[in-house]
Amino acid sequence: MAKLIYSMITSLDGYAEAAEGGLGAGAEDPEVHTFVNDLFRPVGTYLYGRRMYETMVYWETALDEPDQPPHIAQFARDWQAAEKVVYSTTLDSVSSAKTRIERSFDPDAVRRLKDEADADLTVDGPNLAAQAIAAGLVDEYHLFITTSVVGGGKRFFPDGVRLDLELVEERAFAASGLIYARYRTR
Repeated sequence: MAKLIYSMITSLDGYAEAAEGGLGAGAEDPEVHTFVNDLFRPVGTYLYGRRMYETMVYWETALDEPDQPPHIAQFARDWQAAEKVVYSTTLDSVSSAKTRIERSFDPDAVRRLKDEADADLTVDGPNLAAQAIAAGLVDEYHLFITTSVVGGGKRFFPDGVRLDLELVEERAFAASGLIYARYRTR
């Protein structure tokens, strides 16, 4: 059975989306990007909401741009190789290969995906992840914590859900100050 992983950049005060502005430095660090590439290369399926898909679909054509650094080109190749499921009631079509639209998030369907998958899955975006967390589907949480406190926005973890997690891996990136923490559900 495959794992479902929720991973995002988060501010030091726990926001996956800031109310105003970005979440701070770190994601553009080539060392961090290479680490993310290695971490998520084995992922077979990405689960996205519409907004996250519209952000990530850039990777479908990233290789068309000349002189991409190796870590950017590698992520594009890995992303293009994976399956993508977009949960949206408003999106009419997708512009990337290996992508399908589902009109609603069905926890039982995601359980079947996990049971049948040969490779891990990720759920991306705080809104969609909140549904997966509430349904008890998320097996691991990968936080990339910036050095910024943003004071508001969308939280990484949804309100009203209690989780008992076990820290299984951590790493600090000196150049950006970013901290990676991987937790497993108990």
